[in-house]
Amino acid sequence: MNLLDIIIEPLGYGFMANALATAVTAAAVCAVLSCWLVLIGWSLMGDAVSHAVLPGVVLAYMFSVPFAIGALLFGFLAVGLIGAVRDTSRIKEDAAIGIVFSTLFALGLVLISVTPSETDLGHIIFGNLLGVSKAEVLQILILGALALAALLLWRRDFTLYAFDATHAHAIGLNPRLLGAALLGLLALTSVVALQAVGVILVVAMLIIPGATAHLLTDRFGRMLLIAPAISVACSVIGLYASYYLDTASGGMIVLVQGAVFALVYLFAPAQGLLGRRIFASARRRRTPEAGTRAPEGARIGG
Repeated sequence: MNLLDIIIEPLGYGFMANALATAVTAAAVCAVLSCWLVLIGWSLMGDAVSHAVLPGVVLAYMFSVPFAIGALLFGFLAVGLIGAVRDTSRIKEDAAIGIVFSTLFALGLVLISVTPSETDLGHIIFGNLLGVSKAEVLQILILGALALAALLLWRRDFTLYAFDATHAHAIGLNPRLLGAALLGLLALTSVVALQAVGVILVVAMLIIPGATAHLLTDRFGRMLLIAPAISVACSVIGLYASYYLDTASGGMIVLVQGAVFALVYLFAPAQGLLGRRIFASARRRRTPEAGTRAPEGARIGG
């Protein structure tokens, strides 16, 4: 079997074509958003929102409405509750996040345990990429396009908010509104990725691509290109690997993303643990008169 056959054969099955469209869409949208999440330091918030949508999905099943509606409502509910607890008490944001997301996630588990269902609702937790229907693919494409369009349309405002909220306020922007908009898009993006990898692994798709790109460049504009490119490539590779190795597709996609992050963490020229030494050693050999001090890698905002 040649390389072309390896690529084409899985696409002969409808479920693989649907899975590929879902994985690529989720990977691209999650990766773009992850750039801001990594810079602002909202990794835990991404974890919270992705877990908090579980009861919304179960309730949507109980009332025979699309899963996305229930998930989106509970995503916004989680964001609102975290903000309310943080702003109206002495509880800090990290504690508020932990309280809200663990409580809502537990509610979802309880609802699953008491809800008679012909559908295995456990797929919401662990993902069911190979079981995505054409109607769900269309829904994911629409939601993904909306989230991606909003992120790109207001990317300058979101970027300024991420780097310097005070300056954003000084030039007439509303940092609170921008933060709320990003959180809303986080909820929407979590719904997009839910079908691909499930509740538990959504946070990986929301964090790993941005973190990987952050180690490869000190320019935010390049991050917005590198992160989705890496994420989409990892999703395609992971999906094909799951097909030929007969493994869980969502888990394989995240595993490939984690492996790529590990390689970048070790070997990135400027920021890699080993790459910095290799790069500095090679540079000293080319220009011995430059001295022995290794060059410092540039950082975003530095």
